[in-house]
Amino acid sequence: MPRFTVHVRDEWLTVPCKDATCSIKWLGFEALKRYIKNKPDNGGIQHIKDVRFVVRRCQGLGLLDSDDTIEDVLEDNEFVELAIEGDTMSQDFIPSQPGTSHLYLYIDNHHYISLDGNSLTSTDLVNLGKGLYKIKLTPEAEQKVVQSRELLDTIVKENKVVYGITTGFGKFARTVIPVSKLKELQENLLRSHSSGLGSPLNPERTRMLLALRINVLAKGYSGVSLETLHRMIQAFNASCLSYVPEKGTVGASGDLAPLSHLALGLMGEGKMWSPKSGWADAKYVLEAHGLKPISLKPKEGLALINGTQMITSLGAEAVERAEAIARQADIIAALTLEVLKGTTKAFDSDIHELRPHPGQKEVALRFRSLLDSDHHPSEIAESHRFCDRVQDAYTMRCCPQVHGVVNDTIEFVKKIINTEINSATDNPMVFAERGETISGGNFHGEYPAKALDYLAIGVHELASISERRIERLCNPALSELPAFLVNEGGLNSGFMIAHCTAAALVSENKVLCHPSSIDSLSTSAATEDHVSMGGWAARKALRVVEHVEQVLAIELLAACQGIEFLRPLRTTTPLEKVYDLVRATVKPWIKDRFMAPEIEAVHRLLVDQKVWNIAGPYIEKYCMEYIPESRPSSPTAFILNVCNNTAQPPSACLALFRSLFSLER
Repeated sequence: MPRFTVHVRDEWLTVPCKDATCSIKWLGFEALKRYIKNKPDNGGIQHIKDVRFVVRRCQGLGLLDSDDTIEDVLEDNEFVELAIEGDTMSQDFIPSQPGTSHLYLYIDNHHYISLDGNSLTSTDLVNLGKGLYKIKLTPEAEQKVVQSRELLDTIVKENKVVYGITTGFGKFARTVIPVSKLKELQENLLRSHSSGLGSPLNPERTRMLLALRINVLAKGYSGVSLETLHRMIQAFNASCLSYVPEKGTVGASGDLAPLSHLALGLMGEGKMWSPKSGWADAKYVLEAHGLKPISLKPKEGLALINGTQMITSLGAEAVERAEAIARQADIIAALTLEVLKGTTKAFDSDIHELRPHPGQKEVALRFRSLLDSDHHPSEIAESHRFCDRVQDAYTMRCCPQVHGVVNDTIEFVKKIINTEINSATDNPMVFAERGETISGGNFHGEYPAKALDYLAIGVHELASISERRIERLCNPALSELPAFLVNEGGLNSGFMIAHCTAAALVSENKVLCHPSSIDSLSTSAATEDHVSMGGWAARKALRVVEHVEQVLAIELLAACQGIEFLRPLRTTTPLEKVYDLVRATVKPWIKDRFMAPEIEAVHRLLVDQKVWNIAGPYIEKYCMEYIPESRPSSPTAFILNVCNNTAQPPSACLALFRSLFSLER
């Protein structure tokens, strides 16, 4: 028999339906009857037949026609909201899409990543957030989890006094708790620590947070039971995601508030989201997916919330997006250099061998691979070959030096984040092989906090130098192009305010780049007297990266518009391909029009790494032909190299590989 979960004011009601040919109107009145039955005053409803209401899906908020039959518009176990005319939207009802969730769409599939607590990467974690994979444990991880749990069960049976297992927490570490109340102790911990505020993490970031916590528990040093860990994995694989506010962690003792919210939903309390239900009470979401709430055993509450996974999961997204935009920044800058009729001499390999920072050499190589006249003839470059200009402004000439250190910064931060992803950050640690638990400080978030502050400072420079290149493109005194890249200036303003937007974002980044990890406030009655403030470091690093993406989107639009004024001359083949990609999304600027959606559309191209996917194969091919040591040993090795550099699924990498050998020299 199909059934539906209906939200009426402050109540969630399960309504069975014997006949699926009944109307949505019938479902609404049936829910109202059940709602009234639970209220001493009938919920203020005098005559149920006089009540006027609308019914909408919780997921997506789509209104349902009252005359439609249930079988035509709803699926079994679907969640709906009944809104009574005259009511404001109930305080309990949370829109199904909190904030913006524009990065990725949820994808249900049957591909798995096996977690062992030791080999997960930031790329894997981001892909788990996108829904590209589900999770399972390796047999070795399961064995370690069982062994550590057996030790904890022994400790409880022997009535030993161990922090967090048979005692209170923080300031209450010396308070011994009776065995009969150990389950209540863990449940109270989650409820009291679920005190975060602010907007909830979007579903993708909550998936990353849950996946990372599962990975850490899979190491087998936290004492969580295999049953509890399996229930967490089942919730992840069904995308049953707790309501996790983004604010409230000080980054030591771990990310207590957000991880408590994460665990609270798994316990069947608070709110949860799934693609099927949207936001609803956690117990109903779990029930609708055939899942059971976790039932906490001694120490398990502490095991679920003590760690740096909020900082690290957000940091993983930040560093992956930073790496993607840094690669694409080189392509965009190369296109701008072409439009501004710059010289490629500053990218000569001999110059960069004299200052051999890896990032600097890599950026110079990318510029050569896109602009080398022997490899990719450019009519634009040929048109000013014999001009009297000796050198370019720093914003073009010094791209290898400025972009280069960003690349090196990202590589440094990525190593720290990947180490943190596979680190045990619980307290106390359970060493089954030694037969003891040891209290330590691995929960302290200073490592990822410092790294993410550094990431924000480093990647910001891509926006800072990009904004100056946008100025050069828009300024006729510097570009020899029409002012603000538009004809009939005065009647049209062109890119005038788009440049202002870029300047505003760069200025905002200057404030966001102030390190949060230099601050510390003593908490928990001076027991936790030094903290990392890593949660804010991660959140603002993400904001800085997004601003960088947006500024570079504006530069890419401006550079493509500059090309229009140089026609019929053409640039190099890879840059023409980039131009074609942009023009497939945004038309040339003939006269003023609504610009914001077009900036966002090009921003999306960068987030999806489509600029890199177009130009990357040309760069790889150049490296293969001109740098012998960069040639892979086999086609398979080359495919793996492309996959690693693009962070794309294997199918996309295979398509890149096939296209590479069809490219014209």
